[in-house]
Amino acid sequence: MLRCGRYTLSLHRPLIMGIVNVTPDSFSDGGSFFDPVRAIEHGLKLLEDGADILDIGGESTRPGARPVTSAEELERVLPVLDGLRQCGIPLSVDTLKPEVMREAVSAGADMLNDVNAMQAEGALQLAAESGVAVCLMHMRGEPRTMQQDPVYGDVVEEVKTFLALRLGVLEQAGIARNRIVIDPGFGFGKTLQHNLALLRDLSRFCDLGVPVLAGLSRKSMLGSITGLPVGDRLFPSISAAIIAASKGAKIVRVHDVKETRQALQIIGAVEGWNG
Repeated sequence: MLRCGRYTLSLHRPLIMGIVNVTPDSFSDGGSFFDPVRAIEHGLKLLEDGADILDIGGESTRPGARPVTSAEELERVLPVLDGLRQCGIPLSVDTLKPEVMREAVSAGADMLNDVNAMQAEGALQLAAESGVAVCLMHMRGEPRTMQQDPVYGDVVEEVKTFLALRLGVLEQAGIARNRIVIDPGFGFGKTLQHNLALLRDLSRFCDLGVPVLAGLSRKSMLGSITGLPVGDRLFPSISAAIIAASKGAKIVRVHDVKETRQALQIIGAVEGWNG
């Protein structure tokens, strides 16, 4: 079970986290839902399509993305949180800023999805006191520079070690394991070969004893393999989500909820998952 703010989620089958980008410059759908009303409508559509969690982001973390101020990010995120607060499923906020985390929790967020793994000053204490779930992601560098020749000796072992250390830090701060999710950070300071190695050995991250989240939807690694532009990566994205789920991912973060849900229903019937 995953304690997620107001909700407790069963992990008997992989959960689907639907992406709600309230940004003008996200790599896949930047600008499509920049207006809060459209973002809220999109979130409700993802709920109708079968999302188990909605992940709301007000700052793009694509390679080369420019940072935004906390005020800008809050201006984007808070109206959407308010509009979706009573939708009936947990709301995650994708942010690395403690100031945004604090306001988001006050506004009803149930999870903090942090690409910086709670390393910013004040983030850890805020998360410990809040009772919300926390997703720790691995990122080499920062969004503006992370794809500039990333180098690893053993990418799987190095990413796993980092996440294990951060998991220990959160536990020492009083955050129970049933509130923690880990994410190896596909595309965040990794080459195609690094990403493939992480996906190939994703089951090794399950050894850490907390749910693994896989975010592969429409990412450039899929374009590198198929040659398809970002808008045509539906089938590669579904394939990647299925591979991740088959290797133990308990949450898949996706743009295309309905299609991913249908694909997971098939593998779920084979594997004996319920629901």
